Amino acid sequence: MNEINYEIFIKGFLLQASLILVLGAQNLFIIDIGLKRNYQYLAATLCACCDTLLIGLGVFGVATFLAQSPIFKMVISLLGAGFLIYYAILKLKKAFAKTINQQTKMSQRLSKKKVIVATLSFTLLNPHVYLDTFILIGGFSIQYQSMSNKLIFALGASSFSALWFYGLALFSSKFNRILNNRKSEKAMTIITSLILIYLAFNLLWFSVKSA
Repeated sequence: MNEINYEIFIKGFLLQASLILVLGAQNLFIIDIGLKRNYQYLAATLCACCDTLLIGLGVFGVATFLAQSPIFKMVISLLGAGFLIYYAILKLKKAFAKTINQQTKMSQRLSKKKVIVATLSFTLLNPHVYLDTFILIGGFSIQYQSMSNKLIFALGASSFSALWFYGLALFSSKFNRILNNRKSEKAMTIITSLILIYLAFNLLWFSVKSA
């Protein structure tokens, strides 16, 4: 790989870093299951694979028209907001059930199937992921004419996604012992739920603007 190819790889890597380093619902979910050591690496793998697929579609221009469709953005926003509110309410019920029924396990682990469904929902029912991958990353890659340079750029962006999600899963699981007590866990659950509800209303507002 020559110097210009390294430069293209790094540009893709840094662009994806600038887009993914936010406290979004997907990142919160990885942290949540990481703290519980609940298939966090499976979730990280799914997130990285989805990002790689969407980045590829954006860079090679296969699905750019979807991100420009108001109907597509509105539908995804509404579905995403509904899912976030549902998941937040579910978590709040588990948090406050502890004060009513001591036998209720707040740290109840999700099954592998539920982790897969939740991960895909957090990832794909988010209109911003399509704007980021199809419009921003895809648009930035237009400057590269050759397929090889486009591929290197996509690999750079995908590499950061993989590094980020696996790192998030690893480091959150390391805090398991520190936060593995009733008060800390309840506080984390409530805070996470409130952030998810806030993000859900942001998606609803986004759907109104997209209409």
